[in-house]
Amino acid sequence: MVDIKFAYWVPNVSGGLVVSKIPQRTDWSYDYNAWLAQTAEEVGFEYALAQARFIASYGAEYQLEALTTVAALAPVTKKIKLIAAVHPGLWHPGVVAKIGASIDFISKGRFALNVVSGWFKGEFTIYGEPWLDHDERYRRSEEFIHVLKGLWTEDEFHFKGDFYRINGGWVKPQPVNLNPHPEIFQGGNSKAARQMAGRVSDWYFMNGNTIEGVREQVAEVSALAKQAGRTIKFGLNSFIIVRDSESEAYEVLREIIAQADIEAVEGFGEAVKQAGSATRDKVGMWANSNFEDLVQYNDGFKTGLIGTKEQVAEKIQQFHSAGVDLILGGFLHYTDDLPAFGRDVIPLVRQLDSQRKSDRSLVAI
Repeated sequence: MVDIKFAYWVPNVSGGLVVSKIPQRTDWSYDYNAWLAQTAEEVGFEYALAQARFIASYGAEYQLEALTTVAALAPVTKKIKLIAAVHPGLWHPGVVAKIGASIDFISKGRFALNVVSGWFKGEFTIYGEPWLDHDERYRRSEEFIHVLKGLWTEDEFHFKGDFYRINGGWVKPQPVNLNPHPEIFQGGNSKAARQMAGRVSDWYFMNGNTIEGVREQVAEVSALAKQAGRTIKFGLNSFIIVRDSESEAYEVLREIIAQADIEAVEGFGEAVKQAGSATRDKVGMWANSNFEDLVQYNDGFKTGLIGTKEQVAEKIQQFHSAGVDLILGGFLHYTDDLPAFGRDVIPLVRQLDSQRKSDRSLVAI
């Protein structure tokens, strides 16, 4: 089993990673994010994910667009892979293929893409774009990925789908990272999302969940990928609180929830409640999320990476054993918490991983 990898949510929108009025040592500006990306790669993070927001939502009044954010971070970083989130329907895949290849060229092969099928209806309607039914949004995303791959890897690409047409298109320069193309991430919890991931995506992002819930998702999506003659990797969203004692860490969590922005959380809940109910089987993102879960808008509290550095490292190893290949972390005080996680927790996880590999080798002998 390959060592688990670490990513962090780029705070390129205001308000941090929790919908709470609690004071945070986190900023959304470019200068801050440039410093943060440089710090993250120094302390062991392999990926950074810039989120995509276009209008104010759940308290995120200001937003830096994701593709331009990672393009701006590329020249000031050296190692970290930069993931930009994009919404099919708001972007044409041919345009994204060209932008992505350019960023990949500038960054010397460090560009990746997170294809977000969309949950926020308002972001589509304000631009006069149609809001498709749930499963149709995933069909469009699947075509979007087919077009990306074709333009990135073929000298003359033709495609005729229900949503996109490409008449002999190409991208030059092609991405540096042609193994076989820049990595493509995708989220979603519904059956349509899982099936799409199994067919076309390189990585499947899971919302925060228990070890048992993660194991179930990993098993199902892995089986779907195998049916398609593929393999897939798994990322897990988490909100990470590491303090000197478990009680101190959970006190921070209680304070975040106690100071939740009730109006914003409820507004977010209203905006996303259709994500699960719109599916045929009523299973989807946030289908089982309560008010407290929604204070961290991708169910990050559910993952339970809360406690001392030793407890959090051990829990990460348990998720790794359940099939998780990457931890995607959000933090309250990015200024302090992200560097501390890199210094104190990532080395512990690596140490635990080495010990377990050694133990398995001894058992095999």
